[in-house]
Amino acid sequence: MLSRLADLNGHNDPYFDRAPEKLVLEGYRHMIAGFETGSIAPWELSWSLYEALLGEVDGARAITEMTRFVRALRKCASCPLRAFPFGAHHVSREECLALGLVAGLQHDDKDTASLCAGAMSCPLRCGELARAAQPLAETLTRLDHTLLPIPRSAIEDIIARSSRPATVH
Repeated sequence: MLSRLADLNGHNDPYFDRAPEKLVLEGYRHMIAGFETGSIAPWELSWSLYEALLGEVDGARAITEMTRFVRALRKCASCPLRAFPFGAHHVSREECLALGLVAGLQHDDKDTASLCAGAMSCPLRCGELARAAQPLAETLTRLDHTLLPIPRSAIEDIIARSSRPATVH
């Protein structure tokens, strides 16, 4: 599924170039790639990104929280965790939901955060997933890296599009 999150969000600015979104999206992509391949190279790329944008101390704190979130997500996920290549300006369903969860927590939008956590995990684990994302959201907020809010309607649209059966022509 290809989504232009910037279009769904109604923003024309370079959404994927904003540091907060880049930290979550690229951090997620690097972590998923590292777990899938068993290679440390994607994790090193993630560390380099966090250090460049946040500095050594704050980068280490934030990357630790991202790692905890992705580990919880891998444990709680109800579907395969898909990710686009590093730097892509499209987002997969799971990337969108991860951004929505962190943004929802940062903006105290409990409904959107719950919707994202529920769509990413089984019902018994969505609370666990949201609790794992909370420290990441709080750390980024404390470091003045607040994501743009993502409207619940955009998340609902992404979930609906991903659950529609594919048509064959």
